[in-house]
Amino acid sequence: MSAQMQGQTPPPDVQNSAPASSPTPAGDLRRVLVVFNPKSGQGDSGLPAFVQGLRAAGLEVVERELEKDMPMESYVEDLESFHTLVGAGGDGTVSSLAYAARYRNVPLLAYPAGTANLIAQNLDLPKDPEGLVGVVLAGHALRLDMGEVEVRGEKKGFCMLAGAGADAAMIRDSEDLKERFGALAYAISAMRQLNPKKTTFNLKIDGQERSFEGIGVMVANLGMANYRLPITSDISPSDGRFTVILMQAGNILRLLPNLLDSVRAKLNLGDPLFSSNLETIEAREVQVDATEPFPLQYDGELHVETTPFTARILPGALRMLTPVKAGELET
Repeated sequence: MSAQMQGQTPPPDVQNSAPASSPTPAGDLRRVLVVFNPKSGQGDSGLPAFVQGLRAAGLEVVERELEKDMPMESYVEDLESFHTLVGAGGDGTVSSLAYAARYRNVPLLAYPAGTANLIAQNLDLPKDPEGLVGVVLAGHALRLDMGEVEVRGEKKGFCMLAGAGADAAMIRDSEDLKERFGALAYAISAMRQLNPKKTTFNLKIDGQERSFEGIGVMVANLGMANYRLPITSDISPSDGRFTVILMQAGNILRLLPNLLDSVRAKLNLGDPLFSSNLETIEAREVQVDATEPFPLQYDGELHVETTPFTARILPGALRMLTPVKAGELET
């Protein structure tokens, strides 16, 4: 496999900036590759109707089902022969596929077949198969950054955010609730984090050391939670930088005023009213360690790895299909 296919180094034209859009790839204009996770979500995602809709529009569709222990890179070895890539599953499936296809210049549709589908929500994608077919046919793609997280020498990708602390604990505690409550499981789990573990985090942000006491650290590339509510302000997926969020609050409920501030900023309603619970810093690379080991999550997937970890930005690594303009993806 070539170095570009492995995605170790971005092409020169996207190493330092992420243009809002980019040219149509050279693949066959009538071929769509659909890679899907049959275990994602709690119900019918409408994927068969989506595929049928693409074929009815005259497109050739190749479907590949994820199999246990098969590397994601193996599903996209021939990606350049396709015009569009579709990742159907939860956020973890989409981000893993995106990482395998980074810097390959083939637009990716984040098909919402999981529980929360925050990547699809951030991209303001429709939920119905017919609307998603329309997005593919329109072919409007934006050049976006993605993140790379490294733990003990192993590298993986994320589109939305990586975090250690209270947010990872929330995801951990939601696993047993998903089957019964679906996306509501995350809200129920968040309410359980009334007294999360607090510790000292030791960071290195673009080479500068920083420590603080708090309940977690989030490294965000996309900035909207459920219902497209902003996590915090000034997060952009196309500026070549992360927004590092230092969670200094004593518990999750104390972050609600910051959510209100983010909504006010989104609506241009004035300066923030609350600032003591969160601090945000822009960075291209951040190393996160903690006095006590913390669970780690990236794009909603909880992993056995714990702190320390390193997250670095991959500028302009993806072309993502979306019906909205670049500015509408910023918080």
